[in-house]
Amino acid sequence: MLKQAKLYRMVTDKHVCPYGIKSKDLLERQGYEVEDNHLKTREETDVFKEKHNVETTPQTFVDGKCIGGHDDLLNYFDVKTLKQEGTTYQPIIAIFATTFLMALTTNWAITGGLSFIRVTELFIAISMCVLAIQKLRDLDSFSNQFITYDLLAMRWVRYAYIYPFVEMLAGVAMIAGLFTPVAAPAALFIGAIGAISVVKAVYIDKRELKCACVGGDSNVPLGFISLTENIMMMAMAVWMLFNI
Repeated sequence: MLKQAKLYRMVTDKHVCPYGIKSKDLLERQGYEVEDNHLKTREETDVFKEKHNVETTPQTFVDGKCIGGHDDLLNYFDVKTLKQEGTTYQPIIAIFATTFLMALTTNWAITGGLSFIRVTELFIAISMCVLAIQKLRDLDSFSNQFITYDLLAMRWVRYAYIYPFVEMLAGVAMIAGLFTPVAAPAALFIGAIGAISVVKAVYIDKRELKCACVGGDSNVPLGFISLTENIMMMAMAVWMLFNI
């Protein structure tokens, strides 16, 4: 016999609650037959919340007992999620893992083989482009985080708005092998400023900051990963200048 659960969630013409969908899916995966009750208007939702003395929907009832919202349901079943809480390296791991695979497959598609040097070049260049996209999607938010530790941006705020464009254009030029006399010095410059800024903020001043490398409002800690990113950029720039 299936276990029974009642779910009340908002489903209107203009809004379908994502946590209601997740709650229904979780209950079904836990072996429950779900009585899925849709709250079709804001007024109906407000009446429901007042009647059951709750502040949010969805709400799940099991054996007549109110379990609560989606988070309460997760706790009830002791289910772990991918929700990011506190500091995390997940965004940077996702980016570097993807760009490395892109570098491998791009090199294979073009040459039919794998060259360690070319894969490394592509990995760094593609990573720069993707990291630039993360910054450019919300320049204002990025700048607010960046100017708290970058030494040049602290003194010249406009640099915070210029930096992502330089990073992106340098990465594109590195992929194509074009404009090296301009792209390589630009990458070397922003990489050096970035590395010095991280060393001062984290290792000298001992400040606990979030890194703007993956865009504003990130929870990636400023430190080793950020320093590595800048060193990789500098190394790539020097390599390009050496091979002109």
